[in-house]
Amino acid sequence: MKKLIALFLVISFIVINCATYERGEGINLSPNQKPGVKLVIQKTDSKQVRGELIAVKQNSLLLKESESGVDVSVEISEIKMIKIVKKSKALEQGGLGLLIGAVGVAACSFFLYFFTVLGMSWEWVGATEIFIEYALPYGLIGGGTIGALIGVMIGASAGKDEIIQIEGKPEAEIKKTMEELRKKARVPNFQ
Repeated sequence: MKKLIALFLVISFIVINCATYERGEGINLSPNQKPGVKLVIQKTDSKQVRGELIAVKQNSLLLKESESGVDVSVEISEIKMIKIVKKSKALEQGGLGLLIGAVGVAACSFFLYFFTVLGMSWEWVGATEIFIEYALPYGLIGGGTIGALIGVMIGASAGKDEIIQIEGKPEAEIKKTMEELRKKARVPNFQ
């Protein structure tokens, strides 16, 4: 029975490892190697290829396909359009905007309260109650909301996908575009 359990565990680990490798997650990058950009290539025959840019060759692009993990070579002459998929930063920037907006409004309302109390006689305690009950909480909510909305808009525009039209462009412009893509590949100095 123990041998059967051990055999089952060994086979399970091998199957899990192979499945992870096929999806492309089991491949380790060397320390000086960064992953390539994610591309969606629209070919002239209306087919799409999605994957990570591995290398830019003389007349083709080498991609590691997202779904199958297989290396695919796409001829530049067959490419209609390239979309560089960028990760959205809306949530990250929205959180930062929320924090900045809330802290900014809290600081402004505190200084306004402080200077209002200094300008009045110390006998008037209504300013403290108004500040604590209304100004500070509503200011934090309003300032945080406005800051979060601004942050989400900035993050969404920063993470917007870049579309590059290839079909119909002059050869010199296509070559310049390929050089730009070469810098974003996993293996940028591939010859």
